[in-house]
Amino acid sequence: MLAKRIIPCLDVKDGRVVKGVNFIGLTVSGNAIDFAEKYSNEGADELIFLDITATNDKRNTVFDLVKEVSKKISIPFTIGGGIRSIEDIKSALVSGADKVAINSAAYLNKNLISQSANIFGSQCIVLAVDVKNNNGKWEVYINGGRTKINKNVGEWIREAVKKGVGEILLTSIDRDGTKTGFDIELIKIVSDMVSVPIIASGGAGTVNDFVDVFKNGNADGALAASIFHNEIISIKEVKQYLKMKNITVRI
Repeated sequence: MLAKRIIPCLDVKDGRVVKGVNFIGLTVSGNAIDFAEKYSNEGADELIFLDITATNDKRNTVFDLVKEVSKKISIPFTIGGGIRSIEDIKSALVSGADKVAINSAAYLNKNLISQSANIFGSQCIVLAVDVKNNNGKWEVYINGGRTKINKNVGEWIREAVKKGVGEILLTSIDRDGTKTGFDIELIKIVSDMVSVPIIASGGAGTVNDFVDVFKNGNADGALAASIFHNEIISIKEVKQYLKMKNITVRI
């Protein structure tokens, strides 16, 4: 069985790590480079760096910062936010990223997924999907959670996987920053739907939440931010607890 992955997330704005609740009310947590180095040293399996205002600000990802982060870490590194084109993806990979997460541009540019998968390989292309439950319907949002698209979560993810996406970063906007647990129903629906790996995001608050998302949600990886940034739980504590619960992790 493949080891489950514990993945800290750096939501970055103006070069600083920030965190909010339900994608709003951002507060500064610290320096992106310092956090990245810390998590790499603490045993994180991967790191995800999201320039969370790049798309809405209509600017490119801060590739200079990406280069500095990549110098400090020894684990796989995914970046997203403001990625709009093949050139952006190439710049991200040249800057030191192993994978690139695309969200808004994957929907707005109908050929971006297939073109990028053909050029760089599906293993490099992650689809970031931000979801809200509106009256029992799983609806997908782009543009930093501001704009609803006209596809439901199942329709959009199946389409993207068919085009060549190699991994799904699935975020519950409703659970984001709440520390109330992952949205297991949503994660299980998506993990049963497609064969590519699913990274669950939104709601991590306790070590038991990680057990739940792996055992009941069938996620391949679990992303968390504020509980690691604020040292509520350490990566080591999460992994030791998962191992005790007979969940395969890299220690």
